[in-house]
Amino acid sequence: MTSQLLLLSNSHAPGLRPLEHVWSTIDEFLGDNRTLYFAPYAINDYDGYTQQTQEALQPLGVTVIGLHTVANPQQELELAGALFVGGGNSFRLLKKLQELNLLETVRRRVESGALRYMGSSAGSNMACPSLRTTNDMPIVQPSSFAAFGLIPFQLNPHYVDADPRFVYMGETRERRIQEFLEENDVPVLGLREGAWLRRQGQQLRLEGVAGARLMRRAAEAQEFTPGSDLSWLLEVPAQFDTLQ
Repeated sequence: MTSQLLLLSNSHAPGLRPLEHVWSTIDEFLGDNRTLYFAPYAINDYDGYTQQTQEALQPLGVTVIGLHTVANPQQELELAGALFVGGGNSFRLLKKLQELNLLETVRRRVESGALRYMGSSAGSNMACPSLRTTNDMPIVQPSSFAAFGLIPFQLNPHYVDADPRFVYMGETRERRIQEFLEENDVPVLGLREGAWLRRQGQQLRLEGVAGARLMRRAAEAQEFTPGSDLSWLLEVPAQFDTLQ
């Protein structure tokens, strides 16, 4: 397997234009692929979102093509070299991907190494086996929670630690993930802002300027810093709906 993945926690960083904080990595990731197909389905304004992405990647000499502008997105992705799935609402995104019958096409081509997959936020969630560890409100109802399954574990982008200075009576992010782990025996990697994952075949590394927190059932949470080798996570089996 020669899967090429770039999974970002966030596409915006303070004081920078969209994706600027990860330009060098995107440039390396795309290689000779200077045409990038873009799935804008997590946000309602497809045209505006695609234009914003085109402007963000223009300095890299990348041409962005919105999948919503092509007659047959499934057929187009059979020939594409690189796909970027943008952030927004994960439920809306997954529902549209299902309606367009893109899940199997993308999964097959990414796993074969023919299609490079880049995701941000909700787009990174889509690389997981399931939607279940998203932060989003279910504003629409997908036919199932099953996503692309390009990695065998779950992500939680935009992961934030509880701030002891503030009184908050709801569940913290970590508590919500612990609830997930009570029902599912699947590792969850919380990606903090400024962090991303880079997969090259069976190698997986945490990169960026921030770390990540790994939570597993019946185990202490682990902290990882940028540069950490997380390839072993690709070998951990995912077991859903296994009540603890």
